[in-house]
Amino acid sequence: MSLYIHVPFCAVRCGYCDFNTYLPEHAGIDFKEYLAGLDRELTLAERTFGSGAELQTVFFGGGTPTLLGDSLAASLELVRRRFTIPSDAEVSTEANPETLTPKLLDTLLVAGFNRLSIGMQSSCERVLTVLDRAHTPGRVVAAVGQAKVAGFTNINLDLIYGTPGETMFEWRCSLQHALATEPTHLSAYALTLESNTPLARRIARGELAAITADDLADKYLVTEAEVSQAGFCNYEISNWSLPGRECRHNMAYWLGADWWGIGPGAHSHIGMRRWWNVNSPRRWMTALAAGKSPCAGEETLDDAAQKTERVMLRLRLATGLPLEWLPASVGNQLNGYVTAGLALIVNNSLVLTAPGRLLADRIALELLD
Repeated sequence: MSLYIHVPFCAVRCGYCDFNTYLPEHAGIDFKEYLAGLDRELTLAERTFGSGAELQTVFFGGGTPTLLGDSLAASLELVRRRFTIPSDAEVSTEANPETLTPKLLDTLLVAGFNRLSIGMQSSCERVLTVLDRAHTPGRVVAAVGQAKVAGFTNINLDLIYGTPGETMFEWRCSLQHALATEPTHLSAYALTLESNTPLARRIARGELAAITADDLADKYLVTEAEVSQAGFCNYEISNWSLPGRECRHNMAYWLGADWWGIGPGAHSHIGMRRWWNVNSPRRWMTALAAGKSPCAGEETLDDAAQKTERVMLRLRLATGLPLEWLPASVGNQLNGYVTAGLALIVNNSLVLTAPGRLLADRIALELLD
């Protein structure tokens, strides 16, 4: 069992972001009301799983969880009142570098957080400006250093490649600067252009260069080469880690484990049932205050839907897709992928190579056809 807690607050709305986040003054609830909502929704989860149920991972995402300050530690304490968090559990929080201070880092470590995921995105000031990021390149280096002094030994840096106008030299510099901080984990995501974002509108108006698939592919392959040379292993398409430092919470998603999502817009998955909360923090809070579930919708996955998800998710992992999950009729397709250098057969599983990862969705659809 894993627990995800969504913190919907951000100090600044980045121009590329389409997540369910709000400036505190626009959220419709304040931090105190948010904590009260968490308390109530955790009670719903406790009723389902039983008091003291054991959690293997807890992940605070957003938004910017560290914007809560000391209230983030209080949020984790609310979880501990209802569930058991073993000493070897993974307890993560996302963080923007400008929100981290030595005092807050000390507080979080004492509270039980043992993994940080810091939003770096780029080490190029011009790229950060295009993305509307608030921090400077040097602030990330300082934040990682402060986290290590506080005692954090498991640190991820989030990077984004493919920002309009970003050169290959700038992207290589970002990778090198990230690696120089000696994190234990790196996530590198291709910039996804969401139609209703300010960045998409700027590109549509011709103010910024368009994002091209070829540029994204080239930068992904450079990422694989640079990060692998530094001793990191790719264990999921967009994620690399030192041995044994894979993100256990995200692995729970990819392996189809059970998790409960707490907070506005959060998604949950238990058995064959999936549901999601209302996006609006105010509506979320109002429902819980009235003793009702904040659920906005749900679905029950049938066998076909489960198969589709298993194939698409397992192909993303370095352990690959077990051949026993596929019909014998796809044998020629598998041989074709291997011959083309897109995949390998390892331990009776189809494992995508770096070029194959670029075509993961297409390959999954072909195997499911």
